Amino acid sequence: MKDKKKIIFNAVFLILCFSLTLFYVFKGEDFKAVLRFIRRAGGAVWLIGLLLVTAFILCESLIIYYLMKNLKQKPKLTHCCLYSFVGFFFSLVTPTASGGQPMQLVFMGRDKLPVHISSMILLLITIAYKTVLVMIGALLLLLRPRRLMHLLRPALFWVKLGMLLNVLCVSFMAALVFCPLFTQKLVLRMMEWFSPLFPRERWNAMKGKAAAYMDEYREASAYIKKNRRITAHVFLITFAQRCLLFAVTYLVFVSFGVRGIGMAETITLQGTISLAADMLPLPGGMGISEHLFERIFTPVCGVKLITPIMVVSRGLSFYAQLLISAVFTAIAYLVIFGKENHKHDRIL
Repeated sequence: MKDKKKIIFNAVFLILCFSLTLFYVFKGEDFKAVLRFIRRAGGAVWLIGLLLVTAFILCESLIIYYLMKNLKQKPKLTHCCLYSFVGFFFSLVTPTASGGQPMQLVFMGRDKLPVHISSMILLLITIAYKTVLVMIGALLLLLRPRRLMHLLRPALFWVKLGMLLNVLCVSFMAALVFCPLFTQKLVLRMMEWFSPLFPRERWNAMKGKAAAYMDEYREASAYIKKNRRITAHVFLITFAQRCLLFAVTYLVFVSFGVRGIGMAETITLQGTISLAADMLPLPGGMGISEHLFERIFTPVCGVKLITPIMVVSRGLSFYAQLLISAVFTAIAYLVIFGKENHKHDRIL
């Protein structure tokens, strides 16, 4: 019952955010003129953008597979790809991307991958994912290139807020991954809170199983800390992954004939938008991402082109990503959950 209420709440919230975003984007705009500009743009370049979006999602599957293999697990690469699509779909439709990792754990658990290993891997991926954004923002604020700071001025408050929230989040997650004793105490303390809900024998069994899991968790944590190259590889792949998505905006600029900004500048500014919106309780940063995009890039694109460019850029980097992830999430359910149902039917 609670799950149904949560699903309904998330769906209503998503529709509300989408509706308000549409109202904000097209308020005072000539819709026909926007469509005219979009039709004139070089749509062939957008296909490359779709490929970059798909590659962006699949980069996570490479990281999952790489970490799983290093931690002596045997996942299927194709299933790792499906885990990534599941994670991105539920991250995009839930506030602060809160639904992505829990759903990935459900699918990984169905494939008999240990929950404590899967949790550590997903935490490490999230740490890298957020740290890359923080690094982009920190370097920008440290070096303060004149042109970029001028463009960024209207969004500076949101960037600093996003950096603060992400640093706090990353610090807590890093403690979970690299301080296993802290994690063990936290898990056991949380279990103590719920102990009155279970019979004593079952509680003792659960506590013993949790202790065994935490032993393996400590071993995995020690292995990752000892082999720093693994963490370095994860961060390098994540940096490339982020750049793939942010480069989509540059391709859209090219398709509309905007030449006043380079790829590196576009990736940096798009990274700050993502940093600002990442921790806000909005599905996919809806609303705030469009607002910041308009404020930052209007001097580059001009008043007439900013809305058509924003529509295409967000359409590729967010809405196309959502659609692609939704399709493969359905496939993931059929492949990973459907096989169990098929076995059950054969037994009957």
